[in-house]
Amino acid sequence: MPPELYVILVAALPVVELRGAIPLGVALGLSPGEAFLLALLGNLLVAPVALFLLPWAVALLTRVPFLAKLWAALEARVRLKGEEQVQRLGALGLFLFVAVPLPGTGAWSGAVLAVVLGLKGRYALLAISLGVLAAGLIVLLLTGGAVAGLNYLR
Repeated sequence: MPPELYVILVAALPVVELRGAIPLGVALGLSPGEAFLLALLGNLLVAPVALFLLPWAVALLTRVPFLAKLWAALEARVRLKGEEQVQRLGALGLFLFVAVPLPGTGAWSGAVLAVVLGLKGRYALLAISLGVLAAGLIVLLLTGGAVAGLNYLR
């Protein structure tokens, strides 16, 4: 499989998202800019799909007691991390939640938070997309700095 496809697929995965995809792309020999654009593409594909399918999937899957417990735990974790911020700041709060590239704050968690809090789809999609862009730029800068630092040590 070509490295470009790896980067897109990893960026679309929950938890890893572009925080892992950009450094992976650079490690696979892609330029930082190319890794950024591919990771951005992979991660941006998540938001509309997740926002559209999550309500339906949750309604279906929570009929199974074990899956209902898993959803409740995920919902509680996401609420704990971002509910106050989103309730206070609205779409800006969701943008900030997604933009900080920490574990549990990417496009997937942002979509879960938007669905749980009942945010309007178009505002949630815009906030998540801009948050993914900001997080990607932060990770790109950190990756570029790490690569420059390692090259300096040679």
